[in-house]
Amino acid sequence: MLERLNEAMARIEEDLATEVDVKLLARIAGTSEYHLRRMFSALAGIPLSEYVRRRRLTRAAAEVLSGQDSLLDIATRWGYGSNEAFARAFRAMHGVGPQEARAARKALQSQQILTFKLVVEGSTSMEYRIVEKDAFQVVGRGTRVPLVHLGMNPAIVDFVKGIGRPALDRMEALGDGEPGGLLALTYNQEGVEEGAQLDYFQGVVTSREAPEDMETLAVPKNTWAVFTTEGPYPETIQHMWRDVYTQWFPSNSYQSAEGPSMLRTEIDGETAKAELWIPVTS
Repeated sequence: MLERLNEAMARIEEDLATEVDVKLLARIAGTSEYHLRRMFSALAGIPLSEYVRRRRLTRAAAEVLSGQDSLLDIATRWGYGSNEAFARAFRAMHGVGPQEARAARKALQSQQILTFKLVVEGSTSMEYRIVEKDAFQVVGRGTRVPLVHLGMNPAIVDFVKGIGRPALDRMEALGDGEPGGLLALTYNQEGVEEGAQLDYFQGVVTSREAPEDMETLAVPKNTWAVFTTEGPYPETIQHMWRDVYTQWFPSNSYQSAEGPSMLRTEIDGETAKAELWIPVTS
């Protein structure tokens, strides 16, 4: 898997000055476009589109400093329709505009070419099972929140507090399916960088109709990889997400599939037991 992913990285370099076709990259990597984007983001720490943008601006920066071509020619070559658009993107990455960088020979940022290697760390195994599940519905309430990598997510904490304990108890009483209990579902995530927006839904799997003050989220038939963990809260749960994408997927034949991920958590003081459901395809 990593060898083919590196072949896709090499193809990005070949196509930087033209169009980078993500569907082609996915075929080279032997996976789906959706899984390639999720895998790349988890491994690299930035979205694939952002990596391509930063590589283009790195190449453009070298041409700006060389002084051989006009700034408009460089902007056009790297996909910008005007000097203004190029200058905004250039400044966002390098902290200085292209004209100033050329005149003052400023030090600029560089996005290195990424390659991926397998690193073996420790001997910890990851407990999981594969579950085939028909379509079902989740009843609860949803919102849009920013991504937080470490520590509590204030937006989620405030949202759940806003639902209130009585409503959460009524919600939990509706549950009659697997996974049981209150669930946190996340989907439609824009990226992996801190602050990226995603949909968050608090609810239960149920066959019952939603009360007037709640809504229904339909989840299609799917295959699920189910992971379990236990440890300090919330670090253990956040590390489980990271390890699934950076360790488990590269070591197995499954790929992540589109759809919501589901997390069930039991908190006891500073310790939590968690079960994470991720839709997959083989």
